[in-house]
Amino acid sequence: MRIVFGLVLALAAQPMVAQAGQSTPVASADEHLRSGIDAQGRGDVKDAIEEYRKALALEPGLVEARANLGAALSADGQFDAAIEEDTRALATAPDKAAVRMNLALAYYKKGDIPNAHTEFEAVHAARPRDVPAAVLLGDTDLKLDRMADAAALLGPMEAGHESNMDLEYVLAFALIQIGKAEDGIPRMERVAQTTHSADSYVVAGDSLLRRNDFRKAAIDLDAAMALNPALPGLHTMVGQAHDALGETDKSVPAFEAALKENPKDFTACLYLGATRLKQRDYENARPLLELALQLQPDWPQARLEVAKLNGMTGKYDEAAAALENIIKKDPKWLDPHVELAAIYYKLHRPEDGERERKIVEEIQAEQQKAGPPKQ
Repeated sequence: MRIVFGLVLALAAQPMVAQAGQSTPVASADEHLRSGIDAQGRGDVKDAIEEYRKALALEPGLVEARANLGAALSADGQFDAAIEEDTRALATAPDKAAVRMNLALAYYKKGDIPNAHTEFEAVHAARPRDVPAAVLLGDTDLKLDRMADAAALLGPMEAGHESNMDLEYVLAFALIQIGKAEDGIPRMERVAQTTHSADSYVVAGDSLLRRNDFRKAAIDLDAAMALNPALPGLHTMVGQAHDALGETDKSVPAFEAALKENPKDFTACLYLGATRLKQRDYENARPLLELALQLQPDWPQARLEVAKLNGMTGKYDEAAAALENIIKKDPKWLDPHVELAAIYYKLHRPEDGERERKIVEEIQAEQQKAGPPKQ
């Protein structure tokens, strides 16, 4: 997550300072330690690493130098070496939480999320009010698919920290994933607006899309598009939102852009093909719908759209066979019955057509009785 990763970079750039109450190192080792801290403070990690190693060569037990060396190595991308130094420093460090935080960050940046989670958890236990550590622990919860744990951890910490966008992002994402989208989406939108984050707009927009709140989804997804149109899958989501609103002037260009990026984008093929079919542009609808069916042979909507296309282009037998197969697997799906009734009449099978028409009336009555589907 880009927002949280920014927090990682900020924390990793901070060297430890000498601990009060420690025995004074020999002068030359102390000088190298101070030079390393100065270098690390100005972002020169290569020089910092060299200075810390010189200090340790003179005074191997100098905990501050070893802990800072671990942080500098991590900042330089040498994560395994950083983990080794942090682990050695942890054994004798007077402030174990600070060194453990460095160790957790090294694991995190390396991509070893289970070990990072273990270390962040220990830091949180030692410093329960440390918000950055809690946020990173929550982020590892997300990465380990422990959404409820992240929400339970950060929810109680939110009061007084509503302006912390790292915390808000992780909490919002977790709430959305555990089914509390009504709480998570507004938080995610606030993060997006505050930080101008295309990623956050996409998370909010995608969640709204799944809840069939197409108008709000389109607003968020269009905002993401304005910030970063190169985000994977964004054109497809924009197309879906505007398609649901009947705005083909916006959905068609979005799906076309998606297919330029990925000619085998199943959703873009299906939606654009269905749009072309509605426009009776059979020549352009067929390759799109047939490719969608090839990509996802068992996808019901793809099978239905191809059957509709065949029915509209005179391939009645093929259409009927496909529709009968769809209905066999999902007898209560209204649309295939509607299409099949019309096809039977075109095939001069009025009794079958009448039977399907009655089934359509029965399903419609059941749907009216049940009311609109819940989001």
